[in-house]
Amino acid sequence: MKKRLITTIIFISLCSTVVFLFGLGWVMKDQLVSAGAANAPVKPLKMPESKSSSQSKQIHIVALGDSLTRGTGDPEGKGYIGYMINDLKTKTKKPILLTNVAVKGATTANLLAQLKQPQIQREVKGADIVLFTIGGNDLFQGGNALTHLDTSYMKKIEKSYLVNLNSIYSEIRSINKQATVFHIGLYNPFNDLQQSKLTSSIVRQWNTDSANEAANYKEIVYVPTFDLFELHVNDYLFNDKFHPNTAGYKLIGERVASLITFSQEGNK
Repeated sequence: MKKRLITTIIFISLCSTVVFLFGLGWVMKDQLVSAGAANAPVKPLKMPESKSSSQSKQIHIVALGDSLTRGTGDPEGKGYIGYMINDLKTKTKKPILLTNVAVKGATTANLLAQLKQPQIQREVKGADIVLFTIGGNDLFQGGNALTHLDTSYMKKIEKSYLVNLNSIYSEIRSINKQATVFHIGLYNPFNDLQQSKLTSSIVRQWNTDSANEAANYKEIVYVPTFDLFELHVNDYLFNDKFHPNTAGYKLIGERVASLITFSQEGNK
């Protein structure tokens, strides 16, 4: 009886020892694993890549340039941008986000300087479509150009304009290589004045040369507006006889919208 009791006690002791050693080994394993994890270098989280335009949930349009893009002269404040977006909403089910940073009175030099600003670059970088009007203030200079319409002077200011324009195209394309860019061209607001034949000739030349520059860049489209105003210019001008009125902006907006299409995937 006594021998059996001693055997039982020894068996229980051995079992306790095994359990203790197993538990100790488990704890040591956890400690070693935790220590290794704490000392291992932390890997940065890999952020998901931005979606392509066809996959994104919205269409981001960035508008740059001068007072025409601001909509000066339109009592409703829409400008061609507003009427264009109205048309685009009939073509796509995606929401359209507009960022309009155009500045009244801007010249090509002003726009080029603006494109160097970090905030503007961020907006352009995230755009699906970039629109701008520019060149009217370089050419017409608030109407001052009408006092010296000689050929040599016009060639001089156009040369400077084209240098800046080429830099604008290059800067936009370097910031965003994929967005479609629309440069809305010039019309002649002075078509009903005495020197209308000369001013129209100058505007047509600027448009031609601008379009040739745009053709050197992928997905940059020069949008003509000259013909829209040529026959009945006063019907489409605001009281200042320079900026478009509501009807004029609608014409421009409809033309730009007609050039913008969306894939079937983009409409889903």
